[in-house]
Amino acid sequence: MAGEIESRLAEIGIDLPQAAAPAANYVPYVITGSQLFVSGQIPMGASGIEHQGKLGSDYSVEDGQAAAKLCAINILAQAKAALGDLDKIKRLVKLVAFVNSTPEFGDQPKVVNGASDFMVEALGDKGRHARSAVGVAALPFGVAVEIEAIFEVA
Repeated sequence: MAGEIESRLAEIGIDLPQAAAPAANYVPYVITGSQLFVSGQIPMGASGIEHQGKLGSDYSVEDGQAAAKLCAINILAQAKAALGDLDKIKRLVKLVAFVNSTPEFGDQPKVVNGASDFMVEALGDKGRHARSAVGVAALPFGVAVEIEAIFEVA
């Protein structure tokens, strides 16, 4: 039987993927005390890496928002792998987002709204969070966005 959060995801048409294995020498998540730290997630879809490009030259804000949403979906997949039950999430504390962008691009916050809006839609008030939206010169595999998360858990 699905919990409240998984039922909400089903209602909005989201089926969480299998949590991705780490691409290097790190773990995908760490639980310490009442906090769950999820390592940076990239826009990995069912067919592999998606959304490769740079905001400000190759990618529009809307494309970047889609990449950020996919990162957020993958964050929840890692949270489910860590906790077994997404209803153990008390709240999303913070998202830290990196946006692959040209030096003159300044709409990183608009791009990251793709993840923030999704987290509120998926988690309700528990999804309201602090965040950072940082422009960077490059990201692994040339992806447009990478996002990490901190949750408070039961």
